[in-house]
Amino acid sequence: MKCSYVALTFSICAALLAQAPQPGANLVSPQVHPDKTVTFRMWAPKAAEVTLTGDWLPAKTNPKFTKDEKGVWSLTIGPMEPSIYIYNFNVDGLAMADPVNPRMKLRARTSASLVEIPADTPAFWQERDVPHGKVEINWGKSKALNGETRGIWIYTPPGYDKNTRKYPVLYLFHGNNDIAGGWTLVGQANFILDNLLAEKKATPMIVVMPFGHAAPYGARGNDELFEDYLLKDVVPLVESEYRVETGRDKRAIAGLSMGGGQSLRIGLGHLDMFSAIGVFSSGVPANFETRFATPLQDAKGTNAKLKQFWIGCGKQDTVFAGSKRLSEILDKSQIKHTFREIDGAHNYTAWKKFLVEYAALLFR
Repeated sequence: MKCSYVALTFSICAALLAQAPQPGANLVSPQVHPDKTVTFRMWAPKAAEVTLTGDWLPAKTNPKFTKDEKGVWSLTIGPMEPSIYIYNFNVDGLAMADPVNPRMKLRARTSASLVEIPADTPAFWQERDVPHGKVEINWGKSKALNGETRGIWIYTPPGYDKNTRKYPVLYLFHGNNDIAGGWTLVGQANFILDNLLAEKKATPMIVVMPFGHAAPYGARGNDELFEDYLLKDVVPLVESEYRVETGRDKRAIAGLSMGGGQSLRIGLGHLDMFSAIGVFSSGVPANFETRFATPLQDAKGTNAKLKQFWIGCGKQDTVFAGSKRLSEILDKSQIKHTFREIDGAHNYTAWKKFLVEYAALLFR
């Protein structure tokens, strides 16, 4: 009987311990305050140092957390401009996502977390009470990538399923270490287009967002392989499975960072296919002036083909000098273009603003 009593007592205690909340289980992180400051928290009693990395912070700026007597590290920053930001923690040299934040930012390599600072009234990138389009993932085998199955995120405007009209297409690219869903999950491209259309500030269009890493992450030759993938797989798939208008006047191309470079190279290299190029936060590609000597030297012909050539970059962005240099090269060659500079870093907060302005100019 005594042994049974001990065993029973042990079982009950074990069950109670299993049900008891673990230290740090009730933490809230991130906590967005009414004044738009944000508090980040993490329970790591044995850690020696915890720092923050954020896409809004200047390079090599990693604010340090402070630890309380319970082993909870915390840091409050801001106020911050309303937007969606990408961040992660660094615990004793190990980068990791926020353990208690379910809102994840998936990337080509590693993962991070997202924090949204809402505007007092719904901003241009937030969901509003307007008709909404749809975003679907269209899967298909790639001929250019040895039969690899890839998902393409595709936005169709409100009413697409209820009519028979055909639509122009914007091919929209993400940046390095992002995924095909980046422009939707963080950039809010679908809500941006919904809001522009509701205000009659844009032409209804389909937006195609493919995965920009055609080669394994970090491998050489990605840009060339991605160009093949786009032209041989993505464009044919879109034009066979969606009601789209074909012809160069009905196709535009744009991208951010790495995707901006891809947009620039593919757009200028295929002026027979695209009539608008958008370059967000991207510098001058290597051998740009020699590779594209023909369109640069034929300003009259190039200007006649491009309805829009739009470049934007934040002044606090590390690639700002390169973006400005690109504009100077185009000026020297008398290529008509827009160069928009704003206060901003290398993040979606700036890129969303660029998409709003660029998308409103297309297919007019």
